[in-house]
Amino acid sequence: RREPLALINLKKKNEETGEEELSSRLNHFKAKATRHIFLIRHSQYNLDGRADKDRTLTPLGREQAELTGKRLASLGIKFDQIIHSSMTRATETTEIISKHLPGVKKVSTDLLREGAPIEPDPPVSHWKPEAVQYYEDGARIEAAFRNFIHRADVKQEEDSYEIFVCHANVIRYIVCRALQFPPEGWLRMSLNNGSITHLVIRPNGRVALRTLGDTGFMPPDKITRT
Repeated sequence: RREPLALINLKKKNEETGEEELSSRLNHFKAKATRHIFLIRHSQYNLDGRADKDRTLTPLGREQAELTGKRLASLGIKFDQIIHSSMTRATETTEIISKHLPGVKKVSTDLLREGAPIEPDPPVSHWKPEAVQYYEDGARIEAAFRNFIHRADVKQEEDSYEIFVCHANVIRYIVCRALQFPPEGWLRMSLNNGSITHLVIRPNGRVALRTLGDTGFMPPDKITRT
């Protein structure tokens, strides 16, 4: 989904009708619709679980997911799909949210699983994963960004609204990459459980951040960041 001019072999353009032909070919490659990306952080989960299957949502986490689902439903938007991380806490959050959005298809992916996207700058003392984790997780999370965060396909006629339920590290990295900020600064942002981050991708490829980690729809006593 690159800039249209980058998709055309300029050497092959007809010299006699070059400009006119180029304009016509560019229009063929130009996106027409806007994509709205809603990045949802999973709700609070059981931190004591040793394996992923044991890291289920807490009772409060289930409440948070209900509140997030109600908030998304209240927007009056016809969502196209929900893509979620295959990790237990994201899957459970998705199931609760989807109850408030009947008929919206759900798709699970390993690309959005939590991980260490890139070594943060400045570094932090309380979180220092092994260097190999940055290489393994970073490549996967970057692949998720390239696969999901792009301008609309040229065949897309109407604006789309998609929900991605995943994890704080993944969302923060995606926001930095989408806004063309240094990705090493991803850890400077903080996201609440069940929060909503809204990115808009215009047909020309420009990206705007409408909300970052919004939980204003939750009562203060329901807000957590674990």
